[in-house]
Amino acid sequence: MTPFAVPEGLARPRAVIFDWDNTLVTNWRCVHAAINAALETFGHRPWTLEESYERVRHSLRDSFPVIFGDDWMKAREIFYDHFAAHHLAYLEPLDGAEAMLRRLAEAGVYLAVVSNKTGRFLRAEAETLGWAPLFGKLVGATDAPVDKPAVEPVTMALEPGGIVPGPDVWFVGDADIDMECAHRAGCVPILVGSTPQVGAGLDRFPPLMKLSGCSAISVLVQQIDDTISSAKPTRAR
Repeated sequence: MTPFAVPEGLARPRAVIFDWDNTLVTNWRCVHAAINAALETFGHRPWTLEESYERVRHSLRDSFPVIFGDDWMKAREIFYDHFAAHHLAYLEPLDGAEAMLRRLAEAGVYLAVVSNKTGRFLRAEAETLGWAPLFGKLVGATDAPVDKPAVEPVTMALEPGGIVPGPDVWFVGDADIDMECAHRAGCVPILVGSTPQVGAGLDRFPPLMKLSGCSAISVLVQQIDDTISSAKPTRAR
C-alpha cells in the first residue's frame, strides 16, 4: 500500500477502539432484512439498503421508538428474532481486518470495540470469527447506561486496559456517529471505508483522517513507528 501523509502531531496509539459493522465486518444486509421484517409486520413500506444506512445509525433502543412509536417493543422482538436466526450466516470479515487486528495486538496496542449492535450479538460474532481474544472489551448497545455517541461506552471499553480516553486513543469507524463519539470522548477520529454518508454529521464532527479500509490502519501505525525510530539519536561509537 502506498504510504500517505501522517497528520502532524498524531501519536502512536496506546489503544484503538473500533466500530464493528462496516468497519471490521459486513453484516448490514442481515440488519437491513431484520428491519424490513419489522416494518412490513406493521404495514410500513420496506426500506432500501441506503435508507437503512441513513436511518439506523443509532442503537435500536434509541431509533425504534422514533420509527415505530408505541409498537416499538413488539417491533424490537420481530427484529431480534429475525436477526438472531440469520446474523452468523451473513457475517463476513472485511478485507484486511483480521491481519490488521493481529498486527496491532502483537505490537502491544490495546484493542476494543464500541458498537450499537446489541452486545450479545456482537460478542457471538467476535467468537465465531475467533477474534474475541484480541479485544480487551467488546461493548455493544445496552451494555453501558447509554449508547454511542455517548462517552460512557468508550470509558467502559478502555477500562480493562487501565486507559482513559485521550489523544493516544484512536476511534475508528465508518459513520458520522463514530466520529461524533470520538470527538465527545477526546479521542482521535478516523473514518474508514465507503459507507454512504448523509446529513451534516461529518461537517460537525470531522475525521482527522479518512482511510480506505482496515489495511491502511496498520500501515499508518507502522509509518508512525518508522518515524519514531528514525528520529531517535544514534549512539556515537
